[in-house]
Parts: sequence; structure tokens; C-alpha cells
Amino acid sequence: MSDHHNPFEAMQARLKVAAELYGLEDALFKVFMAPSRSMIVSLPVMMDDGHWEVFQGYRVQHNVARGPAKGGIRYDKNVTLDEVKALSAWMTWKCAVVDVPFGGGKGGIICDPTKMSQGELERLTRRYIAEIMDIIGPDRDVPAPDMGTNAQTMAWVLDTYSMHVRSTSNAVVTGKPLGIGGSLGRNEATGRGVLIVAREAMQRLGKHLAGATVAVQGFGNVGSQSARLLHEAGARVIAVSDVSGAIKNDRGLDIHALMKHVAETKGVAGFKGGEAMEPAELLTLPVDVLVPGAMENQITEDNAAKIKAKVIVEGANGPTTPEADPILLDNGVLVVPDILANAGGVTVSYFEWVQNRQGFYWREREVNERLVEYMVHAFQQVFATTDKYKTNPRIGAYILALDKVSQAMHYRGFYA
Repeated sequence: MSDHHNPFEAMQARLKVAAELYGLEDALFKVFMAPSRSMIVSLPVMMDDGHWEVFQGYRVQHNVARGPAKGGIRYDKNVTLDEVKALSAWMTWKCAVVDVPFGGGKGGIICDPTKMSQGELERLTRRYIAEIMDIIGPDRDVPAPDMGTNAQTMAWVLDTYSMHVRSTSNAVVTGKPLGIGGSLGRNEATGRGVLIVAREAMQRLGKHLAGATVAVQGFGNVGSQSARLLHEAGARVIAVSDVSGAIKNDRGLDIHALMKHVAETKGVAGFKGGEAMEPAELLTLPVDVLVPGAMENQITEDNAAKIKAKVIVEGANGPTTPEADPILLDNGVLVVPDILANAGGVTVSYFEWVQNRQGFYWREREVNERLVEYMVHAFQQVFATTDKYKTNPRIGAYILALDKVSQAMHYRGFYA
């Protein structure tokens, strides 16, 4: 896929369209076009063989008018400041769309976690948190896992922060292991959100999710959990891909067996229940539902016209470029945008934060029931806004978010 698209510029392009339709005043538009704070840190880490490496890390807070900044920490060799800025802005809009009381934040470290030991990753994480201590906290900025990080990483975040403040502070981070304040239902929350909005989108088209064909790009946490939950809901997942390759089976893949295969081999390639295919071909299969759950900039002006899916549910952040949006719209593809489609994760992160603050924990059934309420309500609000402004669902979601964040800004006023 083309890699020349700047994700922060893509966010700004959508924001500009939404602001003009909504009638946002110029002062607030200027505020929203840039993050409120960007921190760049150098992270010296001793590697296992005794030599030192200096990594570069970022933490960006886009807007905190509605509450503490909220957003994941990404470990990837391709992390850039503009990517982290875009992701932090998307978190602002995402939190507003699902109506959880957070603003947008995001973090990232330029590294290749697949080539680092657990000890090296722990030392890197602890150094990073020590460097950004001044701007994070349960009432300031609450990190979470993202690409290249997991519950263990969050446990190191919790411990490092708590050691510095001299008290256990469970609510400083979400996506933790259950034994130290994590929430039931958090691991599959983003995938469950994808399932919920996919069902709502199919209903909007007068179709059923059960029996529908699905292709899923990406088989990390979001892609694998989305595939599993869609499979369990009766959909037929016929193709999946990840960095190892792509497979398909027109009769439907056995997702549980595939997840076991991936746990053992670290990739979907070689799974005996499907045949190999070109990864790029997955996006253009004639399916009912396409879930791009991998990286940014996967659906572009180069391949948008070839997409045959009836519904796209954006499990990843920024998988569709601004140039591809009008092509998909003209071809009648219903796109459930990322700031709605993958908001299940931050919604259950909010539930985890609430449970940490209360010291009272919910059963998994309660978590999932509340997630359905939040996601269905957000879906209905996004499409009501879309219809009101006679636009597409992505711009509708941005307008809904702009309305909520700008309202908070007006209530609070500007400190000068």
C-alpha cells in the first residue's frame, strides 16, 4: 500500500470538512487543528548484551476539555510524531462519539518489539514512563495498550508510576492484567465493538449479520477478536490476513482453530483450513463486511474502486485515506468510521478506570451489556447526525464529536 499519506494531515482534512458543515467558529477550529501538548523524550536503555541504545519516544495530548487525556502506547519501528498526533486527535473524537469523559492522548516509541527481549522491553517501558511522569496520571492522562504493547507492558507502567508517587495507583493505566485492577471483557472489547456496529450497519441495510460473508485484514488483538466474535455470531469469515500472509476459505474459516494455529506459529500463513492468497486481494473480495483491522492507509485512491464489500467496519485507526472516501461513497459502500467502529476498546477502558476509582469490580456480563448500550447509542447518534447534515458517516461522526468537544470548550471558556 502507498505510504505517502500523512495520518495527521488526513485527520485535519476530515476535520476541516466537518467544521465547515457544522459551522464551527474559527478560533475553535484553530485549537482543534493542533495538539495541546507534544512531548519528545530520549530513552537510554541498556540492552541484554551490555551496550546502550537510545530510543525516541512521544506522548501527545490533543484536547482535554472533556476529561483526562486517554490513549494507547505504540511500540513500532515506523512510529512518527505525526502518526502519534493523529492518533491522539482521533482519540479526542472517539471518546466524544461514544460519550466517555476523556480527551485524546497517544504515545509511541520508535523500536522493534519483536527483536527485543522481555528485559529490554521492561527497561524501555520503565524509562519511558519515568520521562513522561509529569504529564500522566489518573486525572491527567491515562495510557493503554496499542500496537506492540500488551497487558504486561501496562503492568510495568502501573508499577513504575506507583513507585514514583509512592502509592499504588491502579487508575493510571488501563488494559492491565486482571490481578492488578484490569477489567473483565477488556481484551476483546475492541473486537466486540466491531461486532456490535457491524450488526447495526447490516440492519441499516435491511440485512442480517448471521450468514453474512466477512473478510478481516489484520489478525492481532483487534482482527482476531473481531473475527472470532463475528464467527460466533453466525457470520462466515472467509478470509483473513496478517504480516505472515493471507488465507481464504469460501466455506468459512474455523476461527477457533486458526487462533490456535496463530498462537503456535505466530502467523496465519500455513493454516491447513484455508488456501493462501495475495494479501492485497483480501480488500477487494466480494464480501458483505470488510474489517480493515491492521494499519493506516490501507484503502486508498489506488484500490478503493475495486472494493466490493457492502459494509466496511474500520477496526484499525485511519485505514482509509481522504482520497478514497468519495470513491467508496459513490460506489454505495457503507463505511462505519474508525472513531465509532473501534471505540469499544476505549469504552471498556473507561469502565476499567471507573472500577479502579471505585474499588468495585463488575462481572463480565455487566461489562458487555454496558458496552452494547454505549456502542448502539453512539451508532444511532452518528447516523442521525449523518442524516441531519446530509453527509457520509465519517463526517457525521466528526460533526457529532465536534459538537460535544466544542460545547465543553464553551462551558469552560479560555484561560488567559
